[in-house]
Amino acid sequence: MSSGLYQIRDKDLDTTLDLTKLRPYGDTMNDAKVQMSFTLPVKDDDKGAAAAVQLAQKMGIADPNVALRQKLDENFTFYVVYGATTHSVNYNEIEVLTVADEAMSMEETNEYIKEHIGRKLVVVGASTGTDAHTVGIDAIMNRKGFAGHYGLERYEMVEAYNLGSQVPNDEFLHKAEELNADILLISQTVTQKDVHIKNLTEFIELAEAEGVRDRMVLCCGGARITHALAKELGFDAGFGAGTYADDVITFAAKEIARRMGRE
Repeated sequence: MSSGLYQIRDKDLDTTLDLTKLRPYGDTMNDAKVQMSFTLPVKDDDKGAAAAVQLAQKMGIADPNVALRQKLDENFTFYVVYGATTHSVNYNEIEVLTVADEAMSMEETNEYIKEHIGRKLVVVGASTGTDAHTVGIDAIMNRKGFAGHYGLERYEMVEAYNLGSQVPNDEFLHKAEELNADILLISQTVTQKDVHIKNLTEFIELAEAEGVRDRMVLCCGGARITHALAKELGFDAGFGAGTYADDVITFAAKEIARRMGRE
């Protein structure tokens, strides 16, 4: 039941959708409404706001307006700009390299490892290099896990070692060899100036130099990690935002089974 100003009729809604010209949805289909935020090294004044609008226009935003501007310091201002993008993408032509294995539950994974591998899998994880953040690796490794997804320490058929943060790549690799690891997990939270790419590349080079690259399943994860990037850098899989311990161990266990010819 509705009436007055709040009455919405079907004929008022644009329900058309063309996936070959996909645009953002704001209030109505195809209106292309977007919101972006950025900081400019200028004073919080009308001239700075005009600069924010012009930048948005050059990025393909039609009729942009500054919805919010906030002074951060004398010469730095934060802006939120609202408008409509003039661009679209062909959704039907997009191809994304992803991990194909559908995540199993903890119980299913334990049974899979028992049936196809026949022993516990040794998993060693850490935030390597200068990365001091453990939130990612802890979410995967610790018993309590994250968001209702148990960590690997809770798995019956997994022997998990969480080495923490700021672990040098060479020390991480040597510890993994000492523990006879099956699976290595590297978490990368700090990504400024692409330091994560440099660090992950260094690790792969070390693993290859030590001649152990193909003896272990190598996985990396973090907010800016994708499966495609991980594969490009030489890892077996990459796990980004929205993935959990069950995603990681499902892939790793099945990859080990594939290598053993027991999938």
